[in-house]
Amino acid sequence: MIVEQVMKTTVVTLRATNTIAEALQLLRHHRIRHLPVVDGEGRLVGLVTDRDLRDASPSIFHLHEQLDDLQKPVSTIMKTDVIVGHPLDFVEEVAALFYEHRIGCLPVVNGGKLVGIITETDLLHTLIQLTGAHQPGSQIEIKVPNETGMLGKAAAIIAERHVNIASVLLYPDSDPNYKILVFRVQTMNPISLIHDLKKAGYTVLWPNLPGVTS
Repeated sequence: MIVEQVMKTTVVTLRATNTIAEALQLLRHHRIRHLPVVDGEGRLVGLVTDRDLRDASPSIFHLHEQLDDLQKPVSTIMKTDVIVGHPLDFVEEVAALFYEHRIGCLPVVNGGKLVGIITETDLLHTLIQLTGAHQPGSQIEIKVPNETGMLGKAAAIIAERHVNIASVLLYPDSDPNYKILVFRVQTMNPISLIHDLKKAGYTVLWPNLPGVTS
């Protein structure tokens, strides 16, 4: 899945000359946390977050003394070293950027111009879609040798029961000689699948149902 499939293309933006007060009003009105700053041609020049605006806003104890602070342009507080993405980037690579740089959003730029934005919430929603967790079904985790063809063999056993596979994930086991396969299957009763997988010699880690043995 690529970024252009999940990014928001209707982006609320600011100009560098907009005031901090105007930026606060936009955040509250649209219930968002990130405001890209663009120039007259739509090129990204900075980014303002709700945290930036909170830090720049006067304390409630000195509100009347510091009202002028709210009239300062956002250019005085915006971040200019903004990490950006491209519409054709893979979502998995973007997720790694979020984790590595601890960012909450990623403006998406094409040809130097802002074309979209992706946030942590967008990534979580995409993860739910990729794993099929939003659909009724069951999850089965099996431990397999780290060998070629193990995914296909396990999937064939599931197919013999005429059960659809909603998603497949793979992650390493503590023993490098093994992998963990996680199947999301479209059935609410996986007992027969578990029986078949165990009969074929697979170690079923989840669900660990008592009485279901090979």
